[in-house]
Amino acid sequence: MGPHPAVAAIRLAVRRVLHDLLTEHHRAPAAVPHASPHELPPPLVLVACSGGADSMALASALAFEAPKLGIRAGGVTVDHGLQTGSDLRAAEVLQRLRELGLDPVDSVAVTVGRAGGPEAAARDARYAALDTAAERHGAAAVLLGHTRDDQAETVLLGLARGSGIRSLSGMAAVSGAGGRYRRPFLELDRQTARKACMVQSLPVWDDPHNADPAYTRSRLRHEGLPALEKALGKGVVEALARTAQLSRDDADALDSWAGQAEATVRDAAGLLECAKLYALPPAVRRRILRRAAIAAGAPAGSLFARHIEEVDRLITGWRGQGAINLPGKVVARRQGGRLVIRQG
Repeated sequence: MGPHPAVAAIRLAVRRVLHDLLTEHHRAPAAVPHASPHELPPPLVLVACSGGADSMALASALAFEAPKLGIRAGGVTVDHGLQTGSDLRAAEVLQRLRELGLDPVDSVAVTVGRAGGPEAAARDARYAALDTAAERHGAAAVLLGHTRDDQAETVLLGLARGSGIRSLSGMAAVSGAGGRYRRPFLELDRQTARKACMVQSLPVWDDPHNADPAYTRSRLRHEGLPALEKALGKGVVEALARTAQLSRDDADALDSWAGQAEATVRDAAGLLECAKLYALPPAVRRRILRRAAIAAGAPAGSLFARHIEEVDRLITGWRGQGAINLPGKVVARRQGGRLVIRQG
């Protein structure tokens, strides 16, 4: 008799990601003369584990699948220090990861700032810690336990911000520098992960912040999505996750178009020519403007659609208006038919 369907589903999702990583690993000798796949050390894959159901299910699947493929498997937990006893919780998670057979296992304590709000600050601190852990251990990838439900929430949050199609595309299955972060569970629901933990008798920790109405995502999870399902019927989560994938495909295509078009709208000095920008479709033109602002020093996380719209009006609604101030002390102004974007 095979494993429970929930366990089989999480293992299959992880197996697919590990196969992709192994294929990438075996391509490495192409860049290393006279090397062969057999001479390369086995890759190390870490799982980011909070002790919650999603990440514990992911850790258990990684521990089961990695040895069969000759992949080393480890784990890392991040102690945000936001709750009393968080260090004890981190120690418990490390023990659970060891019991699964993962090695190395690591706990990283971080200090959460305030920039961008509590959720964004915690996320920034967490990813910085995971980056550091991955580099310290030489990990080929870090697996994250985000599920289809998390993806649906991310799409709705992007919709509420009015940030455009890229925001609606949610979380990518592969992201980070060099494709470091992998999300095997984006096509699985949260209940599948929890069920997998239950049938394997894996203890899980429910973060009280996930039920705290002070946090936007928590309110969306416990109030917003249930209300949408009540009004529109079941299937909202699946539809939102599908929207994320379709939006990502469209956003990737537009980004590629913008990348190719950018060289054609610059003069010999590298300045953007307003007349040529005006001739482009708005979605392509605004992407070029955003890229130019970021290249000039505007922080990507602080650069919103309204900022780009203001810069865009220097091209489409030019009436002699003054310079536009952007985040990061970047200034955009129109001069002699050129768009100049630089730090003030």
